[in-house]
Amino acid sequence: MTTSALRRLTPALVVVAALVAAWQIYVDVSGIRPQLLPSPARVAQQGWGHREEIAVHAGATLTVTLIGFSVSLVLAWALAILVDFSPWLRRAFVPLFVASQTLPIIAIAPLMIIWFGFGLLPKVLVIALATFFPMAIGLIEGFASTEQEAGALLRSMRASRWQVFRYVRLPSALPRFFTALRIGITYAVVGAVFAEYVGASKGLGIYMSLQKNSFRTDLVLAAVLVTAVISIALYLLTFAVERVVAPWSRMEHGHG
Repeated sequence: MTTSALRRLTPALVVVAALVAAWQIYVDVSGIRPQLLPSPARVAQQGWGHREEIAVHAGATLTVTLIGFSVSLVLAWALAILVDFSPWLRRAFVPLFVASQTLPIIAIAPLMIIWFGFGLLPKVLVIALATFFPMAIGLIEGFASTEQEAGALLRSMRASRWQVFRYVRLPSALPRFFTALRIGITYAVVGAVFAEYVGASKGLGIYMSLQKNSFRTDLVLAAVLVTAVISIALYLLTFAVERVVAPWSRMEHGHG
């Protein structure tokens, strides 16, 4: 991690440390029962003590997240490219993309379990519903933001529609795409956990549900912490991918 990156993270780390300290002090002073609110120290201790079990469930959640997000990613790219090449498809699909976001995941997830059982498919569908929209719209708007002069220059040189797309529209869309990708990847983890919470044999969602029913609030919070770590790790991974795939994007956003 660079010095500048650490400097940017310092205020957030200070706030988190202050909140954890306040939480610990409150639990120690109030004497509240751990079933209601365990201390951060107890959460860390019990989470570490059950690390192998939590790791198995975290691995299941991460696997489902990556599969579901990959499916959503492929669909977003395919449909965004089709929409970019056809104004008619834009008018047909974009309203449907927007309408898909009006479907409450909290209501759709149980239906997916009823229709498709407790296997991988319903979880993948829930993740796709949660993540498809930001990535597809990010790509569509990114393609549309291409400078008209650049496209006109290539067309004046008798470039084909595909060549204009490849050399101008696609690079122009990548900065917006990676912004949407970061939103989507965090939604993917939340979608996976929620789908598991509704119905699964493994995963952090079902683990939280089981521990909640056993009044093990400390283990529920330990699983929440692991979920947050997975989300943050995947979020940061998108910056590494962006640095390789579209290094000019960081310059457009004002990063070094």
